[in-house]
Amino acid sequence: MERDSHQEGEAQGVNICDPPNESNPSADTLATSLSLLGNHMFPDPVEKNDCSTGKDDPAQSLLSGVKAEEQHLDAEPRPNQVANMETEETACSNSSECQNNTSTQPANGGTEDAAINNDQSDSGEFVVTMLAKAKLEEQGLGVKGRSSPLLEAGTQESPAFMSHREEDVTADSWRQHRKHVFVLSEAGKPIYSRYGSEEALSSTMGVMMALVSFVQSGDNIIRSVYSEQHTVVFLQKGPLVLVCVSSSRQSEQQLRGELLYVYYQIISMLTQASISRIFEHKKNYDLRRLLAGSEKILDGLLNLVDSDPSFLLVAVHCLPLASSLRDSISQILQKAITPNLVFSILIAKNQLLTIVQEKTVIEDTRLEPSDVHLLLNLIGASSAFQAGEIWTPICLPLFNPDCYFYAYISYLDPPECTVCLLLLSTDKEAFYAVAECKRKIEEAMVAQNSLSLIAKAQSYSVSQVGVSDLRHFMYKPFDVPDNYRQLSQFTSPEMEAPYSSEEEKMRLLDLYRYMHSRIHSTSRPLKLIYHVAERETLLAWVTSKFELYTCFSPLVTKACAITAITKLLRWIKKEEDRLFIRYPPKYSTTPNPSKSSRSGKSDQQDSTDNGFLSLL
Repeated sequence: MERDSHQEGEAQGVNICDPPNESNPSADTLATSLSLLGNHMFPDPVEKNDCSTGKDDPAQSLLSGVKAEEQHLDAEPRPNQVANMETEETACSNSSECQNNTSTQPANGGTEDAAINNDQSDSGEFVVTMLAKAKLEEQGLGVKGRSSPLLEAGTQESPAFMSHREEDVTADSWRQHRKHVFVLSEAGKPIYSRYGSEEALSSTMGVMMALVSFVQSGDNIIRSVYSEQHTVVFLQKGPLVLVCVSSSRQSEQQLRGELLYVYYQIISMLTQASISRIFEHKKNYDLRRLLAGSEKILDGLLNLVDSDPSFLLVAVHCLPLASSLRDSISQILQKAITPNLVFSILIAKNQLLTIVQEKTVIEDTRLEPSDVHLLLNLIGASSAFQAGEIWTPICLPLFNPDCYFYAYISYLDPPECTVCLLLLSTDKEAFYAVAECKRKIEEAMVAQNSLSLIAKAQSYSVSQVGVSDLRHFMYKPFDVPDNYRQLSQFTSPEMEAPYSSEEEKMRLLDLYRYMHSRIHSTSRPLKLIYHVAERETLLAWVTSKFELYTCFSPLVTKACAITAITKLLRWIKKEEDRLFIRYPPKYSTTPNPSKSSRSGKSDQQDSTDNGFLSLL
C-alpha cells in the first residue's frame, strides 16, 4: 500500500496560473480599484485565477476585520502538522477507479413593479401576486376551513430568530460565527444573510460584488479566497451571487455544495424562470420583497446542513422499519391515487418512511435526494404545518427548476405530529381529489394499526451491530438496480457517548467531512483512508458498491479496523431490507400520466394565487 500523509490540493492554498496582461489585470490593479470603490480593507495585492483567488487575509476583509476564534479539530491539524498527527494508508489513489459523488408583499405603487406583475401574469407564472393574503383568504386556499397558520408564523418570529436578524455586525460575536452565508443580486442588492440584517451588511455585500465584477472584467471567475483562518467561496447562479465565509476546515467543494442548497431552496419558492425574468426586467430589483418570511426556512436549512450528514453524502436517511410494515404502508399509498398525482411521500420523525412514484416519473427521471432534503426542511421549518391541511405550490429544482408541483401536506397523528403525508400533484385544482387520497390513506393505516407501529419505530444503536470498538458509522450503498431509479440512501446509528453533546457531535461530523474531502479530492481522490486521531481512529472506504465512513476507539489498529468493517458489512447486508427502501413501488395515474414528466409544463406553470410564500 502507498503511504499518504499530506493534505490534498484543496487544502494547500491558491495556485496562480494566469500572468497579468491587458485582459487579465494585475493584483495591484485590483487592490487599487477596490480602494477607489471605497473599500479600504484590502491593503495587500490580491491574486486571482480562473479557479481561485487568494491573498494574505481577504476573508478578514469581507467580514470587516474578522477575528473569529480558530476552530480546531483534534484530528485535523494545520497542513504543516498533518504528518505528525496522523497515519494514513491508501489502497488506491487513481481517480479513474474512485467514486466521485459530487453533485412581504411587494409595494405596488411603482410603475416598474407594476410592469413586473404584468410580465409575470402574461407568462403564466406567479411571483408577486402569490404574496397577497387577501387572495389567499378569498379563495379559501392554504389551510382549508381556517386562516393559514403560516401567515401567523411569518409575523410571530421566535426570539432566537429575531436575535440573529438584529445581531450587531460590528460586534466580535458576529465575527466569531463559524460560518456566514450571504446572498445578493448581480447589482449588489442584499437578499439574505445568515447573521445580521441585510441592511447593515449592504456595504460588505457591495464589496463582494465589486470583487466578483472586477474578476469577471478580466474574463475570469472568482471561485474561492483563502486566508489563514477563513475560506471564502463564491457561487454565481444566474442573477444571484452566493458567498460563504467559513472558519471550519471544510473543503471548497463542500462549501460550494452548501451554497447550492441555499440556491435550490430559493428556487423551490420562486422558480428559476421567475427569478430570471424579474432581473431581466429590473436588474436592481429587491428580491427580499418576494422572500419576506422565508428567512426561517433558509436559516433552518443551514442549521441542518451543519448538523445532518445527509447533505454531506447527498443521500436520504430512511427510518429503520420492518420490511413487511414498510411494504404494507407502501401498498396503501399505492392504492390511494388520483389523476396527476406524481409522488406520495410518507415522513416519520424527520426521516423518510416510504415513497411511491408515478410510473412515468420512474421511466423519465427520479426524485433527487436534494429535492427531498428541501421538502423535509420545508416541513420542519414551522410548526404551523401541524395545524391542518396545507395546499401550496412548490418547485423541485433538480426535477424541474422552472415549474411548480402542488403539494398537499398533512400530519396523520395529531397532536404528536411525527408522521407527515406529502402528496405532490401537477394539477393546481386537485386539492379535494388529493385530500380524498389522504382520507383513504389515513383510514387504511388506522385499520392496520400502522400509526402505532410507526410510533414505536426507533433508530438503532451501534451496540446492536455487535462490533467491538465501533463507535459510529455512515454507510451509503451504490448497488441498486438501475431500473428502479430509487433515491440515494444511507444508514447511520444514533450518536452515543462519547458523542452525546452537541459539541462532540459537531466534532465527529467535522472529522467525517475531512475524510469525505480526502476521498472526493479533485486533485487526488482516494479509495481507502486509515486516519489515527487523538481521540478516535477513523477509516473511510469507497468502492463501486458502497461508500463507508467508520469511527473506532483510538487504539484500534488498521488490521482490527478492517476486520470490524467486514463484520459491519455482513450486518448491513442482513438488515438491508429494514434499513433501506429497496424496491420503491409505483403506480399509474392514467389517463393523464404525461403531466408527471419533466416536459409536462402546462399545469405546473399556470398562473395562480395560492403561493407558498403567501403562507409565510
